Amino acid sequence: MRLDEALLVAVQTDRGLLRPNNEDSIFVDSAQGLAILADGMGGYNGGEVASNMTTTLLAANLGALIPSCFSDETAGAPQQTVHRHIREQVANTNYAVFSTALNDPRLLGMGTTLLLAWFYDNRMSVAHIGDSRLYRLRDKLFQPLTKDHTLLQEQLDNGMITPQEAQHVVQRSLLTRALGVEPEVDVEIHEHDVQEGDVLLLCSDGLYDMVDDEGIGMTLRAFGDNLPGAAAHLVEMANQAGGRDNISVIVIKVKGDFSMSSGWWRKLLAGNR
Repeated sequence: MRLDEALLVAVQTDRGLLRPNNEDSIFVDSAQGLAILADGMGGYNGGEVASNMTTTLLAANLGALIPSCFSDETAGAPQQTVHRHIREQVANTNYAVFSTALNDPRLLGMGTTLLLAWFYDNRMSVAHIGDSRLYRLRDKLFQPLTKDHTLLQEQLDNGMITPQEAQHVVQRSLLTRALGVEPEVDVEIHEHDVQEGDVLLLCSDGLYDMVDDEGIGMTLRAFGDNLPGAAAHLVEMANQAGGRDNISVIVIKVKGDFSMSSGWWRKLLAGNR
């Protein structure tokens, strides 16, 4: 099965109720198996510039590298190649954003989170910087697959505060990692299997800061295959709860097998020639 047949996708992004502009940026190409979400930050238009640069550069550069990942020679083990490409292109994108800020005083200090999911061979490579999150609904279990790169999360991990105390912390989103604020950045990469029926949600903190995990999971269960309805309802829930930040969601449902043995990658490569 081709990737664009195996992966149902819906996206939604919204300014929210309080922010003057939308500093989130999203990109999805189900035919290539790429989904990218970036939540920008910075004065002037810095957040928008950083997030848009990030999704645009990564989409173009990783898309161009796809043919080197899948061939008869690499069909059995593309994971190492995929991870190498992700690390190299995230490093290049980070330096491009950092250099742009250095050359324009109005953009100084801009940066962005990054959440990237690359689907192939019934698997998903996930690259993560900052506090945008990836969730998975599998059967009845809804759970996060990423852990925030925030000071709050470090305090939780070190036992400095309890989960109950964390609910009352005001500065919840002080990042310990962000793309573009330093010449180099440490990107966290994980690998996950993908099963038919899985629902994956990539989102910015504008969603989960307004809607708890239980409400997000219930929405995904309730809407089933109606992914556009689920995406729109999640944004509406965040706005109804106050809409304090930009809200972006990418919802992906796995509808079939896309293992290397199914030959989908040959069709993809034929389309790129």
